[in-house]
Amino acid sequence: MTLASLSWRLSAALALLCVSPWPQVHSALAPENEVPLRPTTWLPEGKLTSVTLPKGRTRRLYFTLKKKAPAMSLTVSPCDRPIEWSLAARTLKDKPLKNLQWSIKKSVPEVWWRGPGTEEKIHSFAGNAVDTYRGPSYPQASVYILRLRSKEYNTRATVSLHDGPGPSGTFPLLPADPQVHTLGVGMTSVTLSWAPSASVSSLPHPQKSYDYCVLVNSQQNYPSLCAARESMRQEKEKDQTQEKKERRGRVTVWPILKEWWWQQWDPEPQSPTSSHTDDHADLQCVCQGTESVCTVSELLPDTQYYFDVFVMDRLNGTSTAYKGTLARTHGEARVSTTALREGELRWVTFHDRGSNSAQFFNFRPRGWQQSGLLTLQSCGGGEKVKVTVSSKGQVLTSQDVGGELVHIWLHGSPSYLIHLEREGTTKSSSASTDLALPGGLMASVKMQTSSAYHRRGVPSLPSTLQIKSFNRLRGCNSVTLAWMGTEERSLYCVYRRKLGNGDPDAGGVSGLTAPCLGPESRSDTERVLCKYFQELNPRRAVTTAVIGGLEPGMAYVFDVYLMRRWGIPIKYASKMLKTRKEC
Repeated sequence: MTLASLSWRLSAALALLCVSPWPQVHSALAPENEVPLRPTTWLPEGKLTSVTLPKGRTRRLYFTLKKKAPAMSLTVSPCDRPIEWSLAARTLKDKPLKNLQWSIKKSVPEVWWRGPGTEEKIHSFAGNAVDTYRGPSYPQASVYILRLRSKEYNTRATVSLHDGPGPSGTFPLLPADPQVHTLGVGMTSVTLSWAPSASVSSLPHPQKSYDYCVLVNSQQNYPSLCAARESMRQEKEKDQTQEKKERRGRVTVWPILKEWWWQQWDPEPQSPTSSHTDDHADLQCVCQGTESVCTVSELLPDTQYYFDVFVMDRLNGTSTAYKGTLARTHGEARVSTTALREGELRWVTFHDRGSNSAQFFNFRPRGWQQSGLLTLQSCGGGEKVKVTVSSKGQVLTSQDVGGELVHIWLHGSPSYLIHLEREGTTKSSSASTDLALPGGLMASVKMQTSSAYHRRGVPSLPSTLQIKSFNRLRGCNSVTLAWMGTEERSLYCVYRRKLGNGDPDAGGVSGLTAPCLGPESRSDTERVLCKYFQELNPRRAVTTAVIGGLEPGMAYVFDVYLMRRWGIPIKYASKMLKTRKEC
């Protein structure tokens, strides 16, 4: 049964192959290279024709001229991709016979294409610039053929045909010098000029159908306004795609359903679109009008920009591009900076006695985290000092520096510029109050940078920097001190200094209480003890120390320093105590 069914199917297939359903046509009328019927595009005269160019395909446009037309001009304006186009004139030797029996229906240009005749190439061009052919007509030509092709990309072009001598008036005219010139370049602005277009200068003042549009970008010069608009569209789509990805990552199902629910009951009103909308309304022209001078401002320093000028015909919806230019804005003034080493404790002094003086420092954190801690403390008494931290031209923070420690957390940049500026003095300041400074210096700031601190944010500080003593525990040879600590494990060092003959002013107590007097300025013989301390509960972070080996009836000044691997040591307020004479 299977063999019989297979044999029947083979017989049916052979019968279909042997019996052709198509009528036999004479070989002279149906050659092997017969061109099938394709849509014929006639190019109108005096109008703009937009042509879509698929990748790798040749588009043909046909046109004829009037019998008495002495000349013609053909303008092809590519959008954003380079194309190839050529113009040819085809002349038929004999008129095609009307009684020929064609295998399939033919259009008139295809009859001309198949008929005997000659074809002469008039003009060809390849590129993405606007090109115009102007020349005499060919009286013997039967039809003109315009071929357009884009090799690598899908794009489009605009074609305009003018029948007769002179300019068509469809596209605005360019001057003899179409170059955009640069008049001046600053740090944040560029001034441009260009020769006026005859279309603009010859236009009466009340008619404003022509004007200029200046575009600026940091990527390239555009050969046409269509290319600029296409680039803007691609950038906008890229931003929208990125925004959708970010939104998709953080949006849950409920907000989407909620938004849909409210749209069903309260849909947003649709704004009616006018059929007479401006084709150039979406352009962000930095300068627009009939003036041939433009100053582009609000630019970034030390950045290269591309400037394009287009003269637009709003009546016909066309434009012509000048030859664009580029310019690089001036960079910021170079200042001398001092590199800060890791963990280096630096004293910054201002020798200038003027009201304002500044110094610049550069710090590069170690490690892949690119983070660090900047600690500052002013030692100038009534001096006003301001610190500004910036990176890549952007200010990160700016604040005043006083007697108390200032911590600035640095994160996310490979290099930081630290600007210290002396802004003046307060009314109560005087040179005599600045006891911690060497003579002759007007101000001083203590500064340290470190990459060892990896916690985000500034480190915790004690709730108070006061040292407390216990009178009941004060003896002839010892005293007991207490101070507040932090939840971080840190080292605390206690220093002492004996005052002469029990007189509190003999040893210069006011000089010892200077806020910038750190352990580096103290003698090792004055150090009494160092201990580590840590308490996770800040309210209970109290530590004590018993200082022995004292003389009876003597006055001492005690100082406690909070020592850390990063930052400036924190000095507690000095405490003066006197031991008992009799116990």
